[in-house]
Amino acid sequence: MMATKQQQSCPVYGGQALVEGVMFGGAKDTVTAIRRTDGSIHYFYAKKQSSPTVQTLKKVPFVRGVVALAESAVLGSKHLNYSSDRYDVDPNEPIVEEEPSKLAMVLGVAAVTILSFFFGKFVFTLIPVFLAELFQTWAPSKTAQILLETFFKLSLLLGYIALVSMTPLIKRVFQYHGAEHKVINAYEAGDELTVDNVKKASRLHYRCGSSFILFTVIVGMFIYFLVPTDPLWLRVVNRILLIPVVLGVSFEVLQFTNKLRDIPVLKYVGYPGLWLQLLTTKEPDERQIEVAIHSFNKLREYEQVGVQAFDDVPITYDEALEPSALEPSK
Repeated sequence: MMATKQQQSCPVYGGQALVEGVMFGGAKDTVTAIRRTDGSIHYFYAKKQSSPTVQTLKKVPFVRGVVALAESAVLGSKHLNYSSDRYDVDPNEPIVEEEPSKLAMVLGVAAVTILSFFFGKFVFTLIPVFLAELFQTWAPSKTAQILLETFFKLSLLLGYIALVSMTPLIKRVFQYHGAEHKVINAYEAGDELTVDNVKKASRLHYRCGSSFILFTVIVGMFIYFLVPTDPLWLRVVNRILLIPVVLGVSFEVLQFTNKLRDIPVLKYVGYPGLWLQLLTTKEPDERQIEVAIHSFNKLREYEQVGVQAFDDVPITYDEALEPSALEPSK
């Protein structure tokens, strides 16, 4: 079965699970909806702002993946900060904040994003190299070292996900992750975005960032066969220098598998990423699905009518339960 007409013609949307909420993003706009402790749903809007140079780079194969990753990391940090700061705040109490300068805010978000990125890369890229080196006496060949490195990398990744998923907060984030995927799948299938319809949709999706992470491990393994591995210091340098290459190629592989998902036999290429999502997503409840639907519909609404930047716009609990509030955008 080939891609449906809806899948071929509809815009491509992405999303991110947050603390008690979901962010959805389109070509130019991003909207977050969070569920407050009193049951009300509040929104946060941020416009994608890219320079002409960045827009051009996002069209260049193997470069666009790195650019898109950096852009989504910075923008996603804003939405994550909003959800974590606001979900448990009493909506009736005024929020008093110091207004930081635009430069300070941008530099702060960028610094945290870059530091987090490099820390993650050190843990999941370099530590497996050193662990594999410990077995140099018993597995001295290049092939054995790369396979061991990949094994340790996958073990660290799966172990980390399994560990954090045991915390109640992250478990709920993974449920919102599932709700995000269900909404996208229902939309791309052409279904009306009601709670019942979305609940039936799959919580797994080919374009998920979880799949991207797994592909970086697999793609990296093949790329490492093309470069020298000895001595150890050269292997470490290669791994660091190849990070953007691995990210760029992995992004293209992710996009490719998404195009194959409705083609028999070939769709299995993307299955490893879907298997990882069995860990990074959980089945959401109806209230979490409601939040995801509101976020997506609000994004579609503002894409059509245009909107100025806003922060913390509420919809009351009663309004959230009205059927009209859950009607999909036309």
